[in-house]
Amino acid sequence: MQSSILEATDVEKSFVKGDKRIVALRGFNLAVAEGSFVTVVGRSGCGKSTMLNMMAGLTKPTAGQITLRGEPVQGPRAEVGYLTQDDTLLPWREVRRNVEMPMELQGVGKRRRRETAQELIELVGLQGFEKHYPRELSGGMRRRASLARLLAGDPQTLLLDEPFGALDAQLRTDLQVELLRLWRGSGRTVVFVTHDLEEALLLGDRVVVLGPVGRLLLDEPVEIARPRDPDDVRVDERFVHLHKKLGAALKEGAL
Repeated sequence: MQSSILEATDVEKSFVKGDKRIVALRGFNLAVAEGSFVTVVGRSGCGKSTMLNMMAGLTKPTAGQITLRGEPVQGPRAEVGYLTQDDTLLPWREVRRNVEMPMELQGVGKRRRRETAQELIELVGLQGFEKHYPRELSGGMRRRASLARLLAGDPQTLLLDEPFGALDAQLRTDLQVELLRLWRGSGRTVVFVTHDLEEALLLGDRVVVLGPVGRLLLDEPVEIARPRDPDDVRVDERFVHLHKKLGAALKEGAL
């Protein structure tokens, strides 16, 4: 049995807005096995992004605890990479220098930074665009550059917040395949947040469905062999069954 690398135990997160206290998560529990690919699904406002922000160490729980390898998460950690929904590429840096940034922060030498950045740029299919600025790239290309920058820090745990949500269907499929290729056999752990049930089932080996304030509605293994061809898997009986089960859980949670 795989050991858990990331755990949330009885986590609550609340915010004060004016004279009101808003609860984003309450009684939230989740254990993520090392090397696994966990997809998290839920409607808007259920606390998915809040969960990732706490796992990344960007904000602390109001109550409860989040641990990484058994140690409380007190702040950002180099071994945890976080790709948010927002475009965070530095506009004044070319693609290559954006990708190099995590290595600069780690004190990696210039030559090694350049070599590694070039490898990653080629890996995500951006060769030829090394000297382009973010404003000169399409949305999909910026997502690719962001993924390359995320990997440049060599994190062992990846937190991804709807990274492909704004892309067209074909590009989204291309990047899903690319992400799985980068993850498979790497030993990395992935927590991938999405609102799309099909994406959750195509990518994850486990799907967690959240309801209001992070209530766990369903935690289901996806026992469909990899690699999963999108066209083939959509007609797989297990896929159809799981899709209906997840949809029913989301519907029930909204009542």
